[in-house]
Amino acid sequence: MAQPPPASAQVLQLASSRYVAKPLYVAAKLGIADLLVAGPQSVEELARRTGTHAPSLYRVLRCLAGVGIFRETDGCAFELTPAAQTLVTGEGSLRPMVMWVGDPRLDHVWEAFLWSVQTGQPAVEKVHGKPVFKWLSDEPDLAQLFNDAMSSNAAVRYAAVVAAYDFSGIRRLVDVGGGHGALMAAILKANPVLKGAVYDLPAVIEGTGRRLAEWGVADRCQAIAGDIFREAPAADAHLMSSVLHDWDDERCGLILRNCHRAAEPNARLLIMEMVATPANEPSFAKLLDMQMLTMTGGRERTEAEYKELLRGAGYRLNRVVPTQGPASLLEAIRE
Repeated sequence: MAQPPPASAQVLQLASSRYVAKPLYVAAKLGIADLLVAGPQSVEELARRTGTHAPSLYRVLRCLAGVGIFRETDGCAFELTPAAQTLVTGEGSLRPMVMWVGDPRLDHVWEAFLWSVQTGQPAVEKVHGKPVFKWLSDEPDLAQLFNDAMSSNAAVRYAAVVAAYDFSGIRRLVDVGGGHGALMAAILKANPVLKGAVYDLPAVIEGTGRRLAEWGVADRCQAIAGDIFREAPAADAHLMSSVLHDWDDERCGLILRNCHRAAEPNARLLIMEMVATPANEPSFAKLLDMQMLTMTGGRERTEAEYKELLRGAGYRLNRVVPTQGPASLLEAIRE
């Protein structure tokens, strides 16, 4: 049985993680995986097609091949591996996410990470003097990259939720902060008698009706404009996907209480979020939580933290339903 590396090697590997993350960003930015779909190519050809310095590009791809992303073949050529395949542009591609997390403008924000730890405030506000979503609105290309990253593998995540949860018994489901309605469309397609509504800011909801029509569910789903911090539409079940992790407990409580006021007795509240594992257990949610600390002021929460948050808004956490993806579906009951 192989022995784990010594503690010093483990720490050095973690401390030098950018030595992989930055080459990965460059490969995604250059679209290297797309260029290899037809088969292996020499580094000279890849450099010609990407406008890069061949010897330097070789070093980048050699680094990535050493961790299983791409594979070096004879003659300094490279080909796709299963890991590299995830970077190929298309449905479910991780390329937009890699480009988002590796963008140099985010690096600049991370330079103030220590300040976030010292103050509890998002580093983006120190660096740019404004909340993250205002900063993104002022950087349209970065905002588009963020939106692409958030939706890049949405279909896979949403299919996992549809497969994991029984939506029967719900008459009207309202997706609070539901964007253009992709999750709602997936749920409605799988539940032909269900009716729904997507609720989001006016600027967002402008395109929702058109997208719902494209997905063929507009006859069973409304697009409603509003503000989740002010009110929520009436329903016998509310749904929120990746909403609560953006906000601190106080603002989450406000959102939840608005849903509570609009919900029928014993109504369901469904929350699609990652759930952080107990102490000392590995969890991607714990890694993503560092991004939330730096960027939004929100947080990734444990099951116990969600239970307490829900209790304060008049809900009882009934169960946590795992999915095939990284997120779980928390089911709460209005009391």
